[in-house]
Amino acid sequence: MMQARTPRMRFATRVLVLQLAVVSAIVIMTAGTFAALMYQWLGDQAEERALAVARTVASSEDVRRETAALAATPKDQLTPSFLAGGPLEQDAGAAQERTEALFVVITDDDGLRLAHPNPALLGQKVSTDPSVALSGGEETSQQNGTLGRSARAKVPVYAPGSSTTVVGEVSVGFSSDDIVAGMLRSIVPVALIAGVSLGLGAVATVVMSSRLRKLTLGLEPEEISGLVQDQEAVLRGVDEGVIGLANNGSITVFNDGARRLLAPDSTRDYSGLPLADSGLPEFLAAATDATLTADASEYGPSEHVVGDRVVIVTSRAVRLKNNHEDGALALGRVIMVRDRTEVQALTRQLDAVNALGTALRAQRHEFANRLHTVAGLLDIDRAAEARDYIGEIMQSGPLSYPAQDLSLLSDPYLEAFLGAKSIEAHERGVELRIGAATLIRGHITDPQDVTAILGNLLDNAIRAAVAGTSPHQWVEVEVLDEHTPAGGTLHLVVADSGDGLPLASRRDRDGAEPDGARDVPASTAAATGAALTNEAAGADELIFTPGYSTESNSDPSTSDAITGQGVGLALVRHLARRRGGDVWVADAGTPQSHGAVFCARLPGVVALTPVSKEQS
Repeated sequence: MMQARTPRMRFATRVLVLQLAVVSAIVIMTAGTFAALMYQWLGDQAEERALAVARTVASSEDVRRETAALAATPKDQLTPSFLAGGPLEQDAGAAQERTEALFVVITDDDGLRLAHPNPALLGQKVSTDPSVALSGGEETSQQNGTLGRSARAKVPVYAPGSSTTVVGEVSVGFSSDDIVAGMLRSIVPVALIAGVSLGLGAVATVVMSSRLRKLTLGLEPEEISGLVQDQEAVLRGVDEGVIGLANNGSITVFNDGARRLLAPDSTRDYSGLPLADSGLPEFLAAATDATLTADASEYGPSEHVVGDRVVIVTSRAVRLKNNHEDGALALGRVIMVRDRTEVQALTRQLDAVNALGTALRAQRHEFANRLHTVAGLLDIDRAAEARDYIGEIMQSGPLSYPAQDLSLLSDPYLEAFLGAKSIEAHERGVELRIGAATLIRGHITDPQDVTAILGNLLDNAIRAAVAGTSPHQWVEVEVLDEHTPAGGTLHLVVADSGDGLPLASRRDRDGAEPDGARDVPASTAAATGAALTNEAAGADELIFTPGYSTESNSDPSTSDAITGQGVGLALVRHLARRRGGDVWVADAGTPQSHGAVFCARLPGVVALTPVSKEQS
């Protein structure tokens, strides 16, 4: 049976225990060192006191006289009964009582006890070495004797009238228990201070541990290390832009994807900067403000245009769920920025392809019906009627589209696409017609970009015609190709019967109406479309501003980014400029004349068809 794994102590708890152990060890070491020094100091004091008492006793004339007399007495007479109660014993006892010493011992010059607190030991040799004192020296020490451990001093006793003849020694000792008692009396305040220090250290450790747990969000070091590795792998390994914001609005994370999408030309370090002062697009602040309240923790997805890119912005409030507390801890917000430029372009190209597919399916159905008719006429031997029917088909075209003059287009892509768009426009009550100046001598080599740009301009024109006040709703398209040694260029002109661009978008920098507002038919604009440029046309750039939409009161901040309003013109201009061309406004239009006239120049999308290929 597998043994259950013992739960591992959390990092904050380990730090708490370690800090408590360190503080405790320091306090104990400090107190122990102080106690040792105090014991040594008290021992030194006791030795000095013993030395002073021993000198006093040894210098007494009575002690010197009696010691000299006993030293001359035969050794066999120095018995306990002879010495007990003698003058020397009385002097030693009096000195011991007076000084509260553990003992006062007097010996002769052979080290035999002449006076001792224990009368049974009189006449016997002392237990410690008396040689230093008997040789005329003094010594202090802490030793163990017959009465226990003591701090003692030994001094010589000189014969009366002599300072060189040693007749004995005086040994005085104070008990080590008295030294310990004195140390304990002195160490109580130290112990109290040590206890208070230990308590303060424990409180500081608990506070630090709590702070550490809060800063690390309760995560273990291994988990933090893993998160750092994951963050680097995610933030540096994804193409999406990621911006992390703290609760105070400062930027904590700004990865390479965010720099590429939002500030490609900047080398600024955004980490630590407030978002409001970073110089990044203003819609990021709106995405941040939307997640400040608890009931709006999410924002987006919202579509915006930054330069020549279309980006999707989402914002989420980041909160850490805590199983030990109610609610969740707010950590800040994270903003995701995704590049949708290519997706938008592909979506519009797909719409164009779908329109072509719809037109081709309609043509196939129509051809099938006509072939059935021809086959039926041949089956009943009505060959003449079959030839006449085929002739009518050749004259009217492959399919009857609502668009006028569709036969001016010799390219199958353009013919099918504009035919499909004419059906869509017809369903909305708008007449789609081909301008008389249309001339296509080659064939389209990149139908995706052409139909994407033309489709967007047509969609805008159809919406403008439907919303206009003119009773006759129409959209006119003129297409011209230009062939140079550098390649073929396609020029597009799209006009409508709407009320033109809003007044705000037609004002120049000084707020006045621009010069050149012309009341001209679309055919005139088409005739000069190939020669138009942005500067010559004097077109206003506001409608190409990211987020601008004529369906949002001309205010970029109120455009419907989810449905793509305010994105189309910026995107088609991006597609055109990516090829070296451009899209611009040739005429802003007025409600009294016609709607806006848009022009586009697309280099490299037209090629001349070889004669042999046409004949084949």
